[in-house]
Amino acid sequence: MIFQKDQRRLRIFTWHIHGSYLFNLVQAPHDFYVPFKVDRSEEGYHGITESYLWPENLREIPAVEVRDLEFDCLLFQTRKNFFEDQYEILSPQQRQLPRIYLEHDTPREHATNSRHHVDDPEVLLVHVTHYNNLMWDNGKTPTKVIDHGVILPESVQYTGEIERGLVIINNLHSRGRLLGLDIFEDVRKKIPLDLVGINAGELGGIDSLSHRELLEMERHYRFVFNPIRYTSLGLAVIEAMMVGMPIVGLATTEMVTAIQNGVSGYIDTDVSKLIEHMRSLLSDPVEAQRLGEGARRQALKRFNIQRFVSDWNAAFNSVIGAATHAVVRESEELDTV
Repeated sequence: MIFQKDQRRLRIFTWHIHGSYLFNLVQAPHDFYVPFKVDRSEEGYHGITESYLWPENLREIPAVEVRDLEFDCLLFQTRKNFFEDQYEILSPQQRQLPRIYLEHDTPREHATNSRHHVDDPEVLLVHVTHYNNLMWDNGKTPTKVIDHGVILPESVQYTGEIERGLVIINNLHSRGRLLGLDIFEDVRKKIPLDLVGINAGELGGIDSLSHRELLEMERHYRFVFNPIRYTSLGLAVIEAMMVGMPIVGLATTEMVTAIQNGVSGYIDTDVSKLIEHMRSLLSDPVEAQRLGEGARRQALKRFNIQRFVSDWNAAFNSVIGAATHAVVRESEELDTV
C-alpha cells in the first residue's frame, strides 16, 4: 500500500469488475470490501480471485452480509451496480453514503451525444481518461479525471529477444471491430503477432494468464501492438510501457497523449505505416530498446502509483467531506426551526 501523511483510513465498498484496475486501486491506504456470491460467476461478485497477489487491505464478504457492515464510501463501476446491485445488497442507510461512480469506458450508443446514465449532482463521476470525460455528456453530475496508475514488480524488465509483436486484449473475437479484430487479423498476415487474453484461443492465441505470468511473458516480445479503434486507454498498454516495451498502435482516443512517435513507439491512423514501423522494430532490436526506454520514462512520469493513489485519496476525501458538510448544514437548519 502507498501511505500518505495525515490520510484517514477509510472503508470503501465496491464490486470486483476489472481485476487489473482493482489491483492498482487497492494500493491506496484504505480497507476495500468486495462482495461474493456462492458460485462467484455473476459479474461483480467474484470476490478475491487468484489472478493477482492481492494486498491484505482487500477483503471479500458474502453478499448477504454486506448490509450489516459499516462503510465510509460506495464506489460503483457499472450500470448494474448503480441501478440494480445496490438495491439488492445494500441497506437504505448504506445507500445514503457518499457515492462515486467510476466510468471505465467511452460512450457506446453515440460517440458524442450519449448522456451518461448517472445524472445526479450528489454523485462524483470519475473518468479514467480526459478523452472519456470529453466524449460523455455528463449532465449535471460533477466529474473528475483520475489518470491510470500502475504498480509492477521491479524485477519485470524488457528484454525483447523474441522477434514478434504481442497483442493483449480480452475477448477480441467477440468484441469485433471496436477493438480492432479486423485490423489484427489483417496485420498478422504480414507481421508475426501473438495474441494473449481471455478467450484468445478462439483466434489461435494464448488464453488468459495470471498477472505475473503475463508480465513475465510479454517482456520478451519485441513490441506491443494495440489495434483498438475506440476505447479507454488500456491498462495493458500502460503496463507494457512500464515494463519498457515500445508501443505501436492506432492514433485514436487517449493513445495520442500517451505515445510519442519516435520516442516511446509509433501511432498512426494509417495501418500500412504502422506495419512499416513494426518491420523496422523486428529488424532493429537496438532501436526497439531505445523506444522501450522512452515508453518507460513516460509511464513512470505519468502513470506512477503514487500520483494515482494521491488522486483517489483526494476524490474519496472530497465526497466524504461534502457529505459531512451537508449533514452539518441540515442539522443547523433544523436547530433554527
